[in-house]
Amino acid sequence: MTDAGTADPIIALTAGATLHPLVLPARADAGSSPAFRAYAEVRNRCLEEASGRDDDSFTADELLPLLTSDAHTHRRQWRIVRGERTIGVAFLNISRDGAGDTAMSAISMLREEQGRGIATAVAGHLEPLARAEGMRTLQMWTEHLPSGEPALEPPTGFGSVPRDHTARFLLAQGWTLEQVDRVSEYRWDGDDRLLGLRAAAEEAASGYRVVQWLLPTPEAFVDGYAWMKSRMSTDAPDADMDSPEETWDADRVREQDSRWLDMGHTVQVTAAQHIETGELCAYNELSLKGADDSVTQQNDTLVLAEHRGHRLGLLVKTAGLLSWHERHPRSQRVVTYNAEENRPMLSINEQLGFAPIGYGGAWKKVLD
Repeated sequence: MTDAGTADPIIALTAGATLHPLVLPARADAGSSPAFRAYAEVRNRCLEEASGRDDDSFTADELLPLLTSDAHTHRRQWRIVRGERTIGVAFLNISRDGAGDTAMSAISMLREEQGRGIATAVAGHLEPLARAEGMRTLQMWTEHLPSGEPALEPPTGFGSVPRDHTARFLLAQGWTLEQVDRVSEYRWDGDDRLLGLRAAAEEAASGYRVVQWLLPTPEAFVDGYAWMKSRMSTDAPDADMDSPEETWDADRVREQDSRWLDMGHTVQVTAAQHIETGELCAYNELSLKGADDSVTQQNDTLVLAEHRGHRLGLLVKTAGLLSWHERHPRSQRVVTYNAEENRPMLSINEQLGFAPIGYGGAWKKVLD
């Protein structure tokens, strides 16, 4: 049995469920199929049930660029179906970076469908696929709502997540919790605090200047931005996740820019430039999808190791937030994620006024 438009078979699971490979539209303007719309709707609902927020919800059209494979990642998705109803989704993203043996995976079930053994059956199908592709390590990121469940701590000793249904499922499947992320939120309450902090940062960073752009990245900054993106994959705290080093060049920056723009996002990059050499040495990204009153995401922030100690992280964050608020005053919330052991960045966020609203887990499974 196969799905229309693909040679991949439909897999019988358990409890009357089946696993259907997702067929993506050939072009963004081709229109989404009912199956693709169902995938997007269930994905969004699963994320909202896990986090209590709809910040990461996308329409099918917005989601398409995020699911499409490129030279750096081979992406595959499935719908979990019972009867005619989509009850869950799954994906396997195989990275071509590093040794090419790391993949990101997730299985998400609607809450009312959990506990039937269906997700276990899906894992029993996806993991052999990953092994057949030469994968040695699987990674997964989860979000958790506060609960009365006992705490589960990572080996880093920083933070914890509740030993809830998701955590118990992953532990039973042989996954290990390697790291805990803090989800923080900033709500606009006037610019006075940010202006004062930016002034202090500028005084400490006298040999640097701020440069900013909206995607697409100007040619003058493409190479420097690419180098900083490559360092983000090695210099950010990774615990024992064994994430591969990413190789970035001008073409990959342009591909990323196109993906963001095709998803309908506005993205601002704020960078610190060393005045004497012209080198870009720190950056911060802010992004907004859809309407101007939706949530702002603070994405990457990095200071190159050789330029630390000049408050450049504070400089690019304050400069970015101030100019962003001028452009998008109706976006009143900014959400960001940081590893709990990343005290330097957490300290900056706390200075700015970010407060914790949730926690996430970074999980790893080593394949036999």
